[in-house]
Amino acid sequence: MIEQIGIVGAGTMGNGIAQVCAAAGLPVVMTDISDAALTRGMSVVSSSLERLVNKQKMTDADRQAALARITTTTDNTKFSTCDLVIEAATENEELKVKILKDLCTKIRPQALLATNTSSISITKLAAATDRPDRFIGMHFFNPVPLMALLELIRGLQTSDDTHAKAEAFAKRVGKVAITAKNSPGFAVNRILCPMINEAIFALQEGIATAEDLDAGMKLGCNHPIGPLALADMIGLDTMLSVMEVFYEGFNDPKYRPAPLLKEMVAAGHLGRKTGQGFYSYGK
Repeated sequence: MIEQIGIVGAGTMGNGIAQVCAAAGLPVVMTDISDAALTRGMSVVSSSLERLVNKQKMTDADRQAALARITTTTDNTKFSTCDLVIEAATENEELKVKILKDLCTKIRPQALLATNTSSISITKLAAATDRPDRFIGMHFFNPVPLMALLELIRGLQTSDDTHAKAEAFAKRVGKVAITAKNSPGFAVNRILCPMINEAIFALQEGIATAEDLDAGMKLGCNHPIGPLALADMIGLDTMLSVMEVFYEGFNDPKYRPAPLLKEMVAAGHLGRKTGQGFYSYGK
């Protein structure tokens, strides 16, 4: 049984995962490289839970109890009692391998390890650990508290027992799990990211304005958000990274990143986080 969760990273994904775990009654240990990052992460969790209280989806007592279940620290040795540790660091393979190797020296031999990657090979990351059979991809979606899906990705080495425990964990924290094979982009991003990339090609070719492309997909395909606005939310640097993984992984020119996407990233126009992407956000 998975009863205590460790989370590496207090950023957007890490604090969101911490919130849903704590709200589901699971004690959480969340780490980051600095106290300032942890403070920012907890501030986001607190505000998010407050909104749920204001919408009468949670009582104030439940909010306080959830916050009390989250312990923050810069010390990874605090993961020693965790049954599952989820790495939710930046989408960078070298960094993730370094973190995972370090975690293997800090956690119990029987503990499960997971990564929240959206594109990096689970098989390759598993091979960098001392427990490849107890390693799995857990791809949460942003914003974690609102998105119902948890995509589970099995590496070549992932055991049936690990997969079963991951499915039970998903249910415990109120997520619906789907399972994908280890392949660039897995299931959801394999479809989503090339679509966004194609929208960027259409914009760069002057097919339509950003506003019209997004309106077309919202009104014509019933998408809740247009692909270019979604790219801004994801982060254009992240989008570029994912498309480069696809291009290299499949060795197929249909996955080449749109030149405009490369230009935007080179200019530092990364979307919402910088205040400028395909739209301006007034920062």
